[in-house]
Amino acid sequence: MALHGAHVIVFANEKGGTGKSTTAVHVAVALAAQGRTVAALDLDHRQRTLARYLENRAATMKRRGVELPQPVFAVVDGTSEEGFDAKLAEAAANAEFVVIDTPGRDDPIARRAATMANTLVTPMNDSFVDFDLIGQVDPENYKVSRPSFYSELIWDARKARAKTDGATIDWIVLRNRMQHIEARNMRRVGEALNQLSKRVGFRIIPGLGERVIYRELFPSGLTMLDIGQIPDIGLGHVAARQELRELVSGLALPDRIGAAA
Repeated sequence: MALHGAHVIVFANEKGGTGKSTTAVHVAVALAAQGRTVAALDLDHRQRTLARYLENRAATMKRRGVELPQPVFAVVDGTSEEGFDAKLAEAAANAEFVVIDTPGRDDPIARRAATMANTLVTPMNDSFVDFDLIGQVDPENYKVSRPSFYSELIWDARKARAKTDGATIDWIVLRNRMQHIEARNMRRVGEALNQLSKRVGFRIIPGLGERVIYRELFPSGLTMLDIGQIPDIGLGHVAARQELRELVSGLALPDRIGAAA
């Protein structure tokens, strides 16, 4: 449903360790750096990775006396759908984009968030362990045999959303932590994703590569867009910043909020 014209971007994957929170933070900051108004909601009230990242960012700005692009953010306690709906409505009333980070586990509020998305992003590592969440493959030829439970869940969410307000959820599978050397496994996963995308209707875009820098930035809350605040910049940092820009471009978010939401 439209929420004061805000465009809702939900990062969701019931499997942890896919770089979901890191990607959500980087997208939120990238949009803020474009001058867009951005609110971020952290649905994982136990780990609070997104919220902690942005708290660290606020502390770095205060400590260094600098101003950096920063979304407003809040943690949702996860006790009720009504509480989540209220937080989302509040965030959407004052922002063009609402970025939602969900827990890496089955969670009823995360499922609710998925039905509210305009853009639903499922980050996954480049392996058949992660692919198993959305589809199953034949062990002999790696052809897709059937969609998995999560694909069926999102299929149902998209049908429910279309029935509720006629809106279409743009489901994107984000290939995160890809290695920089082409490997047979990468090709097989890519081929399986292409097969499955035609069956269940998601788009595939490249995400953030496997780089140590993403883990090192968390304590300071900095992102790859804050090059001026990061010491010892190398070519890897520049390449990572370009990855982020291409990721945001691949999301194909609306330039003007309102009619598209």
